[in-house]
This record gives sequence, C-alpha cells and structure tokens, in this order.
Amino acid sequence: MTNKPAQFVGTSFKLGYRFQNYWTDSMAIAFFAAEAGTGLFLVSYYFDLMWGMILGVALAGTLKPYFHLAHMGVPSKAIRALFRPDRSWISRGALAIGFFAVPAIWFLAGIGSKIGMPMLDTLAEFTAVAAGLVVICYQGFAMSDSEAFTLWASPFVPASSVAYALTAGSLLTLLVGQIAGGLTETQVNELASIATILMAFNLAIVIGIINSAKKKSEGGRISVELLMEGKFAPWYRNLVMVVGLIVPIVIMLVTQGNVFGVLLSTAAM
Repeated sequence: MTNKPAQFVGTSFKLGYRFQNYWTDSMAIAFFAAEAGTGLFLVSYYFDLMWGMILGVALAGTLKPYFHLAHMGVPSKAIRALFRPDRSWISRGALAIGFFAVPAIWFLAGIGSKIGMPMLDTLAEFTAVAAGLVVICYQGFAMSDSEAFTLWASPFVPASSVAYALTAGSLLTLLVGQIAGGLTETQVNELASIATILMAFNLAIVIGIINSAKKKSEGGRISVELLMEGKFAPWYRNLVMVVGLIVPIVIMLVTQGNVFGVLLSTAAM
C-alpha cells in the first residue's frame, strides 16, 4: 500500500501536520550547554579534575541561562519560570541550574573553609552534584512530556539526555585532562573506554528513538522519513548519525585515546 503524501498545514486551521518551530537555535544551544557543561563537571568531579569542574560550571552556568533568556524574549518575566516546579519540567530545570551553579562555585572556591565553616563546602559539594544530576535528566523529560510530538514522546529521549551529557562530559574531561594534566595513564585509558562505550550507547538510543517513533503513529512515521530520507536527511543522517556518532567511535578505537584522536572525536561529537 502506498502512503499518502503528508499534508503540512502551517499556521492554518486545516487538519494536517505542523512543524515544531517554537524551540529553535537558542533552545538547542541552551540544552547543549547545560548537558555538556554539567556532564563535564560531574565526570571531572568523579576523577577529581579541578580544571574540568571549573570549565563545566562556566559552560553550564553562563550559556544555558543566556540562551534560555534569549529564547524567552522577555527576560524580565523569566523569573516566572521558577514558580511552577509542581507542573513544569522547565521550572524544575531552571531551579536545578541555580542549585547547581551557585553551590558548585562555592565548593570550587572553598568559601566555607575561608570563613572557618568547612561543613558549608561539603554541603555545597553534595548540593551541586545532586542538582547536576537533575540538570542532565530534566531536558529529556521536558521534551518527552507532550504526546503531540511523537518523535520526542518516548522514554528513549530522557535516556538520550543523560547519555549525551555523560558522553560529552567524558570526552571533554579526557581532553582537558590530557591538555592541562591531572589524569593518570590509567584514568586516561579508563575514560577513553567509557567515552567509546557511551557513544555506542548514544547511537543505540538514537536508533531506538527513530524506530519507536516510526511505529507509534503516522506523525512519527513522517518525522522519521523527513529525518532519514527527506529534507533534513543530509543534516540528520549524515551529520548527526555518521559524523557525530559513528566517526568519533571509529576514531577512538583507532587512536586508542591519544590526545589528537580525542580532540577529533570531541569536535565531531
């Protein structure tokens, strides 16, 4: 049976399909900065790499709020996003960024020790880590919350948010550790293996998102066709899947985690 061509109706009141045009470049950059920055902080925290933690907080604590505010358009009203954590993943995420960035800066600066209250540093440390874990989770839940977007309304999407954050964090930690120092040879090898496994896991999740959306509804099938065969295929299939995931996996396997290979893999991913 031949599938009928999809009817895209734009902003009209006709029955048909509409593109998601509300979350655009600014939100994409905000999501990227939050996941990559927080992932870098968490992985660097595990490996006790100070420069990685500093860069992670700087990335997530500046670019995420800036591009989120740029998306909202009226920064003076953005404070409202903090007041509905009971019903909004956006509110939970906004609070999580605050509870991540401020305690992380306190912990890294050792302010508690400087004022004679080291327990406050420990409290800030645990608060930053806990909030960081929320940050790497919430964006996937925010995207998958609405059934209107079949491609996003999948349990694979929250999993992809966490997996991408940890993958980017592992690669960036490995890169920072090799350039600035601070990692032992054993840690470098361990991180290289973890990053390679996580990239393969990311690829599996992406394939899972595509397959589940394709089978879930007609809208999902059309979304997948647009990504894999239609107008977005050169960007999604070739750049996201091949250059962004398959190529860095191959590079990491071939170069075995040397600094040049890690740099190429990180840039590609």
